[in-house]
Amino acid sequence: MQVGGPFWDVPLGRRDSLGASIQGSNQGIPAPNNTLPTIITKFKRLGLNVVDVVALSGGHTIGLSRCTSFRQRLYNQSGNGLADGTLDVSYAAQLRQGCPRSGGDDNLFPLDIVSSTKFDNYYFKNILAGRGLLSSDEVLLTKSAETAALVKAYANDVHLFFQHFAQSMVNMGNITPLTGSQGEIRKNCRRLNNFH
Repeated sequence: MQVGGPFWDVPLGRRDSLGASIQGSNQGIPAPNNTLPTIITKFKRLGLNVVDVVALSGGHTIGLSRCTSFRQRLYNQSGNGLADGTLDVSYAAQLRQGCPRSGGDDNLFPLDIVSSTKFDNYYFKNILAGRGLLSSDEVLLTKSAETAALVKAYANDVHLFFQHFAQSMVNMGNITPLTGSQGEIRKNCRRLNNFH
């Protein structure tokens, strides 16, 4: 399925691991309820900056999230049993229908309620409207003037978002490359060895 979005040139010659590991790939990745300073720190440890944080978060324009990843926003974000005050009231009510206080942990919800199968900038427009699903989405708007300015810029200019996202994907692809005789330079990118 074609979802749209930007194109970018992927630099050739990167050495990749001979195996794959879910634990290894998830290590250091921000969690849905991380604070903004934690998210930024995790990115900075990898040599990525604040623009990369916000632009790559825009990947949430496609995909789904489990109820268990955002339930706290619906029922007890601030310890008072109420929905997170930054959530649009009708959106919170809609989410509660499929994500009860207990149970339904694996029920799936679109990260982008408007266009979950199209790569566009509605993710950022949703955040501005109080419809960012994850806490890690919402904090981009509410916890930093710098990240909020990027959210607003990307909501207003899809081409700027695409440009920054493409560059951030290249930046991410340059994280800790293998060197020397480690790993392999893949000639067939569809091959995956030893996925555990």
